[in-house]
Amino acid sequence: MDQWTVLRRTARVQHVTTMIAQDLTLPAAALGEENPLPSLGGQQDLHRVENVAELTPQMQEDIGYGVLSSTLPTLDQDGFDRELVERALPSLVLENAHLRATILPSLGGRLYSLVHKASGDELLYRNPVFQPANLGLRNAWFAGGVEWNLGSTGHWTGTCSPMHAARVDGPDGTPMLRLWEWERTRNLVTQLDFWLPEDSDQLYVGARIQNPSRETVPAYWWSNIAVEQSPQTRVLVPADQAWRFEYGNRLDLVGVPEYDGIDLTYPMRHRRAIDFFFELPPEERPWIAALDAEGNGLAQASTDRLRGRKLFVWGEARGGRRWQEWLAPGLQGHGYAEIQAGLARTQLEHLKLPAATNWHWLEAYGRVSVDPATAHAEDWTTARAGTGAVLEPVLASLAEREQEWLTVIDAQPAEHLATGSGWGALELRRTGWKVSAGTPFAEETMTERERAWLPVLDGRLAAPASISVPPDGTLVGWKDLLEAVEDDNWLVWYHRGVARWYAGDEEGAVVAWQESRLHQETAWALRNLALCTKSPRDYGRAVALVPGDFVPLFAEALSAAVEDEDGQLADEIYRLASEEVRAHPRIRLARVRQLLQTGDAAGAEALLDEGIELAGVQEGTNPLAEYWQWAQRELGTSRPVPARYQFGMFGDS
Repeated sequence: MDQWTVLRRTARVQHVTTMIAQDLTLPAAALGEENPLPSLGGQQDLHRVENVAELTPQMQEDIGYGVLSSTLPTLDQDGFDRELVERALPSLVLENAHLRATILPSLGGRLYSLVHKASGDELLYRNPVFQPANLGLRNAWFAGGVEWNLGSTGHWTGTCSPMHAARVDGPDGTPMLRLWEWERTRNLVTQLDFWLPEDSDQLYVGARIQNPSRETVPAYWWSNIAVEQSPQTRVLVPADQAWRFEYGNRLDLVGVPEYDGIDLTYPMRHRRAIDFFFELPPEERPWIAALDAEGNGLAQASTDRLRGRKLFVWGEARGGRRWQEWLAPGLQGHGYAEIQAGLARTQLEHLKLPAATNWHWLEAYGRVSVDPATAHAEDWTTARAGTGAVLEPVLASLAEREQEWLTVIDAQPAEHLATGSGWGALELRRTGWKVSAGTPFAEETMTERERAWLPVLDGRLAAPASISVPPDGTLVGWKDLLEAVEDDNWLVWYHRGVARWYAGDEEGAVVAWQESRLHQETAWALRNLALCTKSPRDYGRAVALVPGDFVPLFAEALSAAVEDEDGQLADEIYRLASEEVRAHPRIRLARVRQLLQTGDAAGAEALLDEGIELAGVQEGTNPLAEYWQWAQRELGTSRPVPARYQFGMFGDS
């Protein structure tokens, strides 16, 4: 076990801040491999706003700006399962006399736990398991703790990926934990400095976004804080209005706390999944708190740049409860709600981060105790003002604390603790951009995966000897370099096609993939043609060129054939799949639909009765329930949808 301890002595008392690296062992599902097939179908968008014209001019501009159409060059993380096995996750623990913070550097820097030592209270919702689900921009996401979301609307592309980590000497001499990484969809650098000053009852998190490019870039940030909820939990925030977003494609300004006949500040009083983006008056310093029946809980505050505040609840209907159980198998208690803090007023907006510009702010996390008569006062002004008064010492000191932190924001790492990706080093090699010395991307961080792209900088890219291994994710930002490559082979044309598609040149992409086929017929160009030209027959040729156990392609191909109602093609694809692939939930789900289409409702019902645990069931979709109800209609029966298939977010089912 590595350990760093700084002792600060005075005449009367000794204060200690420590940082240790240790394994966190808990039941965990396997994250699995990335899906090598590029995401060309666009992003599922649950956050469209249809009443934009009714909003303020600034909101209209920010909602229309910076929408991410694709997560390329990153690849989807959809290879996770639901088999919980005891696994060791690397963690870094920062601790003083008051707080113990546990951070997961290999999982997006998640603040997994924050314990108030005197009371023994866990201030966050600490998920007892690691169970990914399909809620992130790249699919995989897990619940609990504090997640740091950079890039674009949704759970960021790095949420289940490693970050660089190092010890930095804090401004007071205590050990500070720094995490940093390259966000690949926007080419931004994210930096997190976890600082626990000696004898402090607040964990400070200094955040910085660096835009090293010569262009203005869309900026998005939300610190997503999961807190345990109970029927008495109340969320306090210095606002009298909130923008409600109920997944009905509208943003509406409502009063706080009364909404729809309930007090919206009590998370468990909501039936359906819902967002409230609080409208903080300019004169109010930004904070948010979640307090229990006794007035105890977590408060988060920040310096002024991070002004947005939000409450999200799953809702207490069957679908919301099912999602909570899905994200935390064996869920105990009442689950969690999310209180969040962001750069913009809502999560549907992106701001403009100018070229060669950095934005920074300081967040504070700690326990707060408020007289329960104040915290739960029927008069909202009494409740929020009284809670704000308790937080005043923290709020009043934040600007000074930020200035202290800024004295070390560019300090070089003193000791490296974990390694993230080499993509930052590769992009700096390509562009020559400069980043802070405090967030270095050394060339030695490049692995074989990143180094495989270095020849492109010299106009070269050789095709591999084998066509059975799928190409890595295309560096779509390198489009001009790919077009200038002198080598003429199937791999070059494949990558050109993906880069052209990303740039909006759909016709040019198809031409490139057809050219790739002329050089060498591969499953990879065929798959892209099948997807983008809506030609499922190309899927049939593609699956014949890969091993029968390649789940991503077989699942996509079979689903496309079924969607096209081409039963013959679906049967051909199914026959080529291995027994292991045929048993995969995605394949079984497609077979259910095929049986329903061909009139075999009894067969579809039988497959559903056997049970399909679709690890990647999507937020906002519920095919298992839809197919169950379809089968019941065809059979003339009315068996209710089983609880395990209840994933509806927008109603009582």
